[in-house]
Order: sequence, then structure tokens, then C-alpha cells
Amino acid sequence: MSLQQLFPFLLAAHIVLAASLLLPSLLLPFALRVRGRRQPEPGPVFRRLLWLQSNGTLLIGIGLAVTGVGLMLVLGTQLLAQPWLMLALGVYAANLALAFFVQRPGLRRLLRLRADATDDERERWRTRARRQRYVSYVMAGAIGVIAFLMSTKPEF
Repeated sequence: MSLQQLFPFLLAAHIVLAASLLLPSLLLPFALRVRGRRQPEPGPVFRRLLWLQSNGTLLIGIGLAVTGVGLMLVLGTQLLAQPWLMLALGVYAANLALAFFVQRPGLRRLLRLRADATDDERERWRTRARRQRYVSYVMAGAIGVIAFLMSTKPEF
């Protein structure tokens, strides 16, 4: 089987891995809720996303790099001269930085709410949770920009 024949599989794997690297940071703020006076309840979806973010990041990143190199071997390096691709890669890198340096630490702080927290602490928790969801909205918008650039390949 030649590399040309592998192109659809490489492309599909690359897209899935690229999304998988960002999805935990994007979805975790929506998966953790506090009801009443209890601690944050990490449900099964939250636990799986947190596990993926904590344990799968390196493996997913390696897979993403391998499929990216495979795509470059199939399509050729002249693709790297395309401004839309460079812009999309820059937006993706910024999104990864946002996920790693803003979203992950913020999510860890959200997990620290105690069951005996005061009403002020709970209000601060809700404010932080809201802020983390806003960061997720920004990340989702960046993913939309990447998808637009990758699908339309605009000429600059």
C-alpha cells in the first residue's frame, strides 16, 4: 500500500488526534457542576476527560506529529508555504498554549472546593467556573477558525 493510498486514513487520524488534544480542555468546564452545598461532582464524563487530559496528551501529541509528517510526505513540503496553513497552525498553537497555561490550572483550582466551603467561597467558585467556560468559548471559536481555514484554503 502506497502513501497516496494511505492519505484518507492519515488525514482522518490527524483530524481526530488534533481535536482529541484540545477537547478535554474545551469540555471539562462544562462537565463539572456543584449542586447545593456539596463538593464539585466529577461524574463519569468528567473523569474520562480528565484522565484523557492527564494521561493521553503525550501519546496523542506523538500520534499527531507522526500523522502530520505522513501527510507532508504524501502532499509534499510545498504545502508549508501556504499562508492559510501557517495561520491555522499558529491559531492551533495559540489554542494549545491557552489550554495548557490557562485552562488546565483553572480546572485544577475548580476541583479544590471543599464540602464545608462558605457561601463566599462558593460564589468565587462559580465565578471561576464561569470564567473557565468563557475560555472554552474562545477555544471553540479558534477551532472554528482553524476548520474554516483548512476547508476553504483562502488565498491571501
